[in-house]
Amino acid sequence: MGFHFHRLILFIGIFSITNDSAWAQAVIEPPFGQKWGDSPEKLITWASQHSLDVTISLPGDQPTMRILKIAARKGTLPQTQANSIECRFLVGKLYELAVHYSDPEASADLMEARFEAIRKQVTLEHGALMKNQQQRTVEDQFVTRTQSFHREPVKGLFLLLAFTEVEDLLRKTKDAKYSLVYRNENFRKELIEALKIP
Repeated sequence: MGFHFHRLILFIGIFSITNDSAWAQAVIEPPFGQKWGDSPEKLITWASQHSLDVTISLPGDQPTMRILKIAARKGTLPQTQANSIECRFLVGKLYELAVHYSDPEASADLMEARFEAIRKQVTLEHGALMKNQQQRTVEDQFVTRTQSFHREPVKGLFLLLAFTEVEDLLRKTKDAKYSLVYRNENFRKELIEALKIP
């Protein structure tokens, strides 16, 4: 009786751990209808349908890497406040997607308020974010203030939310922007290992 009870508890524990991992993997999916491992074609087709600018970078020192940037020529991307996304592909498979928010018409204070709103939204959807860093540097009459937060429910699978404000002390102006980065480092490592990429 005791033996069977212990086996049942062990089974429940293992199931709970694997189920939590699967849940976390499923929760941290990239936005814009993407899945980890998707090819660039899906996003390029979407960008073409909405007349968005597409830039593809091929880093010379990383021949298996492709960086795809999609931006609205004016205003924001369809059905979002973001003005661009930047995706990283290894051997044609998506492992990172960054959503960038900037607005030349908005004040730095308004951008910070929007950043706080998205931080609360991400917290509601994915759970509590951990504070990464907060820095303030002054150089050549420019004050740069940064803050970032992250969520990593499974090691190697995470969200990063980062805010940057630059104040020009000479001209008395401030600009701010923020980004939300989805990254699957586990998948990137799997690709590297499978293809023996240096």
